[in-house]
Amino acid sequence: MKKEKKKLSLTIYIFIGMLLGILVGILLQGHPEIATSYIKPFGTIFLNLIKFVVIPVVLFSIIAGVISMDDIGKVGKVGLQTISYYMVTTLIAVTLGILFANLLQVGAGYQLVSSKSLHIKASKVPNFMDTLVNIFPSNAIAPLANASMLQIIVIALLVGFGIIMAGEKGKPFAQFVNSAADVFIKVMGIIIKISPVGVFCLLVPVVAENGPSVLLPLLKLILVVYLVYVLHAAVVYSTMVKGIAHISPRTFFKSMLPAILMAFSSSSSVATIPLNMECTQKMGAKEEISSFVLPLGATINMDGTAIYQGVCSIFIAEIFGIHLTLSQQIVIILTATLASIGTAGVPGSGPIMLTMVLQSVGLPLEGVALVAGIDRILDMGRTTVNITGDAACTMCISKLNESSASKLNLPKEKQNQENETDD
Repeated sequence: MKKEKKKLSLTIYIFIGMLLGILVGILLQGHPEIATSYIKPFGTIFLNLIKFVVIPVVLFSIIAGVISMDDIGKVGKVGLQTISYYMVTTLIAVTLGILFANLLQVGAGYQLVSSKSLHIKASKVPNFMDTLVNIFPSNAIAPLANASMLQIIVIALLVGFGIIMAGEKGKPFAQFVNSAADVFIKVMGIIIKISPVGVFCLLVPVVAENGPSVLLPLLKLILVVYLVYVLHAAVVYSTMVKGIAHISPRTFFKSMLPAILMAFSSSSSVATIPLNMECTQKMGAKEEISSFVLPLGATINMDGTAIYQGVCSIFIAEIFGIHLTLSQQIVIILTATLASIGTAGVPGSGPIMLTMVLQSVGLPLEGVALVAGIDRILDMGRTTVNITGDAACTMCISKLNESSASKLNLPKEKQNQENETDD
């Protein structure tokens, strides 16, 4: 009897799509219009499908997670643990970024004689009170239509609390929520199966438009940023998952590969949520934890963005010949950490938050225009770090609440069905 041929995993297919995307992008460097006109639209279609499914998945999954905890106090406990974890790792991330930017003199060798050629329109950065007000929705439909993730999380929490408080009368609605969550998870599975094609179509235009000639002048900045990305993930996340979640770092990163490749290709934390949920649940994270922690992380956990802000701030200061004092660098650390709250988990949000950080210490905003040409390259790495940090937090919080989660008595068949993935 012949042995059945082993199917390639989704990770391998995504990796193949990624390599082919880079190769075809290199071949099309002389004709980038072909990539942008005929290949990029298919990548946009894939992202549109992901954006379509991610809102109902997040909404119904968080509500289902709150219901399954069956205790508003437990939700508060998990929320406090999650936010504390995210703030600590973000603080470490931006500190590492500034430390290595100083040690390696990231701006050395660049002398900006004139900044007249640099033009930057300063984005209006909301103050703390505006951000606080904007967390709470004024109606139930707009946040879903605009993909306002923090507002969606608030809606889901309130609806979940309402179902718990309604008791018996809330059970029919709870059944609807659980059913809707199951349906959209299956829809998510269908879309995830075409992710290798999506990754290919997203990468080709990036490589075709941003050839080596664009990257070489700012190569040192790219190398320093990516060095800190890797260091933060390898040291901080490995320590967290090993020490708190009791998971081997090798197992963690291997299990996270599909989500990592997706994040690197799409540069969107929000778009990677569905795949991140699959990866963490395969590692044993409780569904009610991952469905709460991951969407929250995609909105407020920005370790990669914090690293980018720290390194770029030092880079911009050095090329403009500005010396930053220790107190100014501490202000950058604090501002970048706090700025992570409310940053949208979509491509291109990093420069907006960098504007806030530069303003906090009086650095010229023209510096944003200086790094804008390579932002897509930096964005791919920072998104990867962001979603990996979300997953590490999910595994840690799930472990910390293991005893509580075991009391939920969720049907085994349902857990197995929802954690199933097709390789």
